[in-house]
Amino acid sequence: MSTIGAGGKGRIGARRWLRAGARTARAWAALALLCCAGGVSAQEPIAKSPLLPEPEMVSLDEAHAAHFAGLALSCVGREYPNKIAHRLEGAGDVAAPSRLYPAFFGCYDWHSSVHGHWLLARLAQRFPQAPFAAQARAALARSLTDSNLAGELAYLRHADESFERPYGLAWLLQLGAQLRGWDDPQARQWAKALEPLEREASQRLQRWLPKLTKPIRVGEHSQTAFAFGLALDWTGISGDNALREALIARSRFYYLGDRNCPLAYEPSGQDFLSPCLAEADLMRRVLPAPEFARWLKDFLPQIPRRARADWLTPGLVLDPGDGKLAHLDGLNLSRAWMLEGIARGLPPRDRRIGALRAAAAVHRELGLIAVGDTHYAGAHWLGSFATYLLAPPESEPASGASAAGGGG
Repeated sequence: MSTIGAGGKGRIGARRWLRAGARTARAWAALALLCCAGGVSAQEPIAKSPLLPEPEMVSLDEAHAAHFAGLALSCVGREYPNKIAHRLEGAGDVAAPSRLYPAFFGCYDWHSSVHGHWLLARLAQRFPQAPFAAQARAALARSLTDSNLAGELAYLRHADESFERPYGLAWLLQLGAQLRGWDDPQARQWAKALEPLEREASQRLQRWLPKLTKPIRVGEHSQTAFAFGLALDWTGISGDNALREALIARSRFYYLGDRNCPLAYEPSGQDFLSPCLAEADLMRRVLPAPEFARWLKDFLPQIPRRARADWLTPGLVLDPGDGKLAHLDGLNLSRAWMLEGIARGLPPRDRRIGALRAAAAVHRELGLIAVGDTHYAGAHWLGSFATYLLAPPESEPASGASAAGGGG
């Protein structure tokens, strides 16, 4: 358990939160093992059982925020271990991560560092008087300097076109959206410094989209649906209408005709994103509610019409020290926010909302239990996913939208 920035009360609250979910976690783990051992499909309806208690809804309080912030504070300045995405043309291109990425060299890889900074900004805004807020601001101030971000821009302009595309670029835009929407003098300064990097990311995506003939339907970083959703939310705040129009057009082209998404084939063994749910979570941003409801009926006909959670079994991680296998902990978190997003996209009286929210609650609880600092394989990124779940970003334009000088 990370305690950076958390007082004694915060540490106790976070420990109680983890213990409270242990019984549910053990029950679902036993159920998942039973399914694996007995050949039961992960998506077959499961009879009600006393092993499966009703999950309790967890909200973001200061104790949880301090825990998540502690995870990010422990890694944004930590250069090693590191997995760089850097192409070498010769021996002279060899350099340490902090030389390549002067702002985003920590948290094991570039995209995790980016969303680790997003986490710190998000939680410092939400809890400005918390003990961790000053540490979060100090970390942001060390990273988001004019010179560091100029170095990031210089690298990105000369990097391979596929660098961090689309996942890392989308998280960069999400960081920009957070800073633009934060009515704070320091945040406005950081937003202004980040704006050229946002513009470069937007232009890279706009160059890519016309050449991408098919969507990327995987459960990891290259997936298009999740990244499109993050980028669309940024366009609503930044005013980048060119990227917004391109994303909406390609989303309709790629996904509007999809039917019967094979949810029973999910998850793959190292997914952290659901291909089916991410697509639906994207399309609720693209389509009006009545049209989205009709599309969803054909796309995910498996969703029950009554409030039950047993139609979607959470992922199970047996070795949280294995970075790839630990992805399934992130899958539970991302499924939870996607299920909740899909429910919000439907008309208020839609009969599928209960099932979506019930499944989201189970995934939420099990995903949050896994967010700790025992294994760096998960600690360097799961806090961001937990924060995105419990403090979902606003997609509407905010008062700080013009802080960085308008659209991208």
